[in-house]
Amino acid sequence: MATTINYNKHIWEGWTVQDFINELEIQFDAFSYNLKTKDEIKRWCMDNQPYYKKYIPDVVKYFVKKKQDAIGKAVL
Repeated sequence: MATTINYNKHIWEGWTVQDFINELEIQFDAFSYNLKTKDEIKRWCMDNQPYYKKYIPDVVKYFVKKKQDAIGKAVL
């Protein structure tokens, strides 16, 4: 069973999961070809998300799914 992403979850000072996704989306679209594994995506998100440099599981989950959909594989 797939887990769902809680886009409205509060992360930090009014920022939600969706806010972090919105901030990272354009960069991810431009640079995701360099990211090959879930761990690389996790590290990329932490390095590039504004203000809050900790692991946000739902943000990483979103971008892993996006990458999988783009390459047509469920393997990362």
